Amino acid sequence: MMGRVGALWGVLGITALLAWAVYRVYPFAMGATVEPWHWYETVFFVFWMIFMLYGEGFKGFQKGFSPRVVARAAHLANNPVWWHVLLAPLYCMGFIHATKKRRIVAMSVTSGIIVLIVAVHWLPQPWRGIVDMGVVAGLFYGVVAMWVYAIHALRGRQINHPTDVPTSHDAPLAS
Repeated sequence: MMGRVGALWGVLGITALLAWAVYRVYPFAMGATVEPWHWYETVFFVFWMIFMLYGEGFKGFQKGFSPRVVARAAHLANNPVWWHVLLAPLYCMGFIHATKKRRIVAMSVTSGIIVLIVAVHWLPQPWRGIVDMGVVAGLFYGVVAMWVYAIHALRGRQINHPTDVPTSHDAPLAS
């Protein structure tokens, strides 16, 4: 039972984190629609949306992050450890009890996202809003992809994605 609670907490916690990001970015995205755009802003918008839906949504979330989150949640459900369950969102994202490579990738991606957030903050409208529209689209795609995988897992379908869990039980506490 503890493992199932942890798996659910992991997926719900990540969903809440991504939904919170959408909630925070959405007003800036809509701020771009106040004034009419020039042709080059429209061209950039089309290019950016395609890039974000493919790069962030499909490649980043659907092919990488979302199935890994669900695979790690399933692993947690079958191998519960109390502190992994307590920190299930971090566990499912690969910040704890993960291979060294997975932790480095998780920290690098998170750091990169923080740098991009700070950089985009300085863009004037409508550019900031256009960038944020792509972010909202990509995050929404990611949440939907994660829940599609989660529903498949709940129905008993195997999620064939690496969990990147260390093979040794003697792994350091932070791993």
